Amino acid sequence: MQDFDPESYIIPPQAIEERFITAGGPGGQNVNKVSTAVQLRVNAYLLGLPPHAFRKLRTLAGSRMTTGGIIVIQAQRFRTQEANREDARARLLDLLTKAHEREARRIATKPGKAAKARRVDAKKARSTIKQGRGRYRPD
Repeated sequence: MQDFDPESYIIPPQAIEERFITAGGPGGQNVNKVSTAVQLRVNAYLLGLPPHAFRKLRTLAGSRMTTGGIIVIQAQRFRTQEANREDARARLLDLLTKAHEREARRIATKPGKAAKARRVDAKKARSTIKQGRGRYRPD
C-alpha cells in the first residue's frame, strides 16, 4: 500500500456507518422536513492502514476523530442525500490520500564557516552598540 490509489481503494463496509440528519442551508421549507445531510462515521482501525498513514490520519483528522478512533465527517452542502453522501465519501478519500503521502526526509545540515563568521561579526557589532549605551563617564 505504498502508492495509494483512491480510485482502486475500497473502504470496508463494516468500517462505515451513515446517518442522515436534518441540515441547515439551502432548501427552503424542505430543509425542515427532509434529512438530507449525511454524517459519515468511519472506524479508522478497520481501514487496514499502515502505521505511518494511521498516525498522519490522526493528526489530519484532528477534532473530527474521537478517542475511540471514529472519524466523523458531516456533509450538508447539497440538497440531496445522494450528493451529500458522495461529498462525504470524497472528503474521506481525500483525507486518506493525504494520510498516505510521506514527508520527504529532512537531511540535517550544518552552517558553513562563512555563515558562522557573519553570525559572530553581527554579535560583536551588536555588543559594541549596547556597550555604548552604558553610563555616562565624564573624562
